Amino acid sequence: MKINPFYSAVALILTVATSFAQEKKNYMVNTIAFYNLENLFDTINDPTINDEDFIYTPQNYKDKLQKLEKVISQIGVNAEQKNSPVILGVAEIENRKVLEDLCKQPALKAKGYAVIHFDSPDRRGIDTGFLYQKGHFQPTSYKNYPLIVTEDATDKKAKDKEKVEDTDDNVVDAKTKRIYTRDQILMTGILDGEEMHFIVNHWPSRRGGEKRSSPLREAAAALNKKIIDSLQAINPNAKIFTMGDLNDGPFNKSIKQVLGAKGDEKEVQPLGLYNPAEKLLKKGIGTLAFRDSWDFFDQIIISEPLLKKDYTSWRYWKAGVYNAPFMIQQTGQYKGYALRNSATGPGYSDHFPSYIYLIKEAKK
Repeated sequence: MKINPFYSAVALILTVATSFAQEKKNYMVNTIAFYNLENLFDTINDPTINDEDFIYTPQNYKDKLQKLEKVISQIGVNAEQKNSPVILGVAEIENRKVLEDLCKQPALKAKGYAVIHFDSPDRRGIDTGFLYQKGHFQPTSYKNYPLIVTEDATDKKAKDKEKVEDTDDNVVDAKTKRIYTRDQILMTGILDGEEMHFIVNHWPSRRGGEKRSSPLREAAAALNKKIIDSLQAINPNAKIFTMGDLNDGPFNKSIKQVLGAKGDEKEVQPLGLYNPAEKLLKKGIGTLAFRDSWDFFDQIIISEPLLKKDYTSWRYWKAGVYNAPFMIQQTGQYKGYALRNSATGPGYSDHFPSYIYLIKEAKK
C-alpha cells in the first residue's frame, strides 16, 4: 500500500511530540535566578547611610513592591516550569525589612519565601541577599565575606572626571582610602534533597571608567574564587552557584581570567566553572543596556558537577533572561531598555533578571 507522504510526516511529528511530552513527565525542574532590584529602599531616612536620594513615599514604596512581586512571581515560569524561582539572589536592597516586605506580597507569600541577609558596609546602604522557598530549600549555614579594596590618587582623578548614568558610586573613606562596597554572601543548604552552595555578589561599579575600575572587580572575583576553592577543597563535587550584578560582562578579565569561567560546556574541566551568559550575549541577549549597547552583568555561574549528564541528581538544563514586554520602556530615548525608576515614579528595574533551570529525573 502506498503511504501518503503528508500523513507519514504528521505521524512522525506526533510520535516525536508524544515521546518528548512523556520524557518531560519524568523530570522535575527548579529555577535559580538573580535580580538587581534597583534601589529598593524603604520610606524611612536612616542617619547611618546615604539614603536621602532614594527614600520612597509610602505610595511609591507600595508600587515598587508590587512591580517586583509581579516580575519575581513570573521568572522562569512556562510550560515546563510552573513555579517561580526556588532560590533568588538579589542586589540593591536597603535592608532586611524591604526583603521581608517583598515576601509579604500576596503572590510571593503564597510561595513561602524567606530571607537571608547581612548588612554590608556600602555607604549608600545597598546590600545583597537571598529569597528562598521554604518548601524546597533548607539553609544549613550562611556567612558574609567582606571585600577589602582601596582607591589610589589616579582612581580618584578618573572618577571625578567620569560622568556616567549610574547612582552606584564607589564610596571611599577619606582617611583609610578603603572603598566601601558590598559583601559576598555564601548560603549553603539542602535543595530538594541535595546540598547546594549559593554565593550572591554585587561587585564594585564602573565609576571612573571600565578600565580604571577593573582592578576593583578583579579583586572581587579573586575573593569569589577563594570562596569557591574553599568549598571545592572540602568536596570536589560541590554544586556551586555564584551569581550577581558583577558590573562586568562574560568576556571581561574578572570573569574570564580571574574566575576562569568558560562559555563552552565542553571546555569546563573538573573544579572548573561554566558561564551560560556567554552564549546568550553572543546571541544579542543581555540584562542591561548602556549607550544603545547590551551587556550581561547579571550572571549565574556554576561549577562543573552541575554539567554532568547523569540526571539522577540535579543538573544544569538551560539559561535565560526574563524580559517581558511590561518590563520594557516602550517610548522615548530609552525605548527598548529595561523600565527603570524615574522622576515620575518607580519602575521595575534597570536590569532584567537572569535565570537557569535545573533538571532531575523524577522518582517513579
